[in-house]
Amino acid sequence: MTQNTPKEPKFRRRAEARPDEVLDAALSLFTEKGYARTTVDQVAKRAGFSKGTVYLYFASKEAILEGLVRRTVEPVAEAAFETMADFRGDPRPVLAQFLRAMAQALAVPKTRAVVMIVLQEAPVAPNIAALYRKSVLERALPAMISLLAQGVAGGHIRAIDPELTARSVIGPMIAHLLLSEVFAIRPEGGLQMDRLVENHLTLIFAGLEPPVGETP
Repeated sequence: MTQNTPKEPKFRRRAEARPDEVLDAALSLFTEKGYARTTVDQVAKRAGFSKGTVYLYFASKEAILEGLVRRTVEPVAEAAFETMADFRGDPRPVLAQFLRAMAQALAVPKTRAVVMIVLQEAPVAPNIAALYRKSVLERALPAMISLLAQGVAGGHIRAIDPELTARSVIGPMIAHLLLSEVFAIRPEGGLQMDRLVENHLTLIFAGLEPPVGETP
């Protein structure tokens, strides 16, 4: 007689889901009310938990935001780091892969919402700025700078400033988000992040093209 595998207790499955439920509740409140005007009590109520239950998983409201960054944004930066690290050759295909992945991530409303919360709150909340810098920027930016520098050294792209060019690569994505989400200035048809990236790649690649006769 074949024995059925016992099902996992309901309470255990519920406990494992709680951090994500807290994060989902917090994200909806941060989006509706703003990070500064949201309290842990409100997050607990929206999630259907007691305040004490929330504190079992997140020590503070700032820890909840950190959890959102780690869940939604940090994986994109980590993937970029892994793709760019130790790469040797023409950096343009790797830049294209990164920007397209970034566009795909930002097309997801939850991911875009987390990025916008950070952009809006960071100027008045240094801890949030430090969190995003440590979790995302301090990994992705150096990797991109190194990628561009080796491209210059190998003659694959023209002699540009790698650090400033990395900012030029990422900057239009941030500006596009601010125009769309803060000022409600959007292209016809909506956010159009994928179209922005393809247009941006055309411009960036033309600017990186080595002078005639200098290709490796």
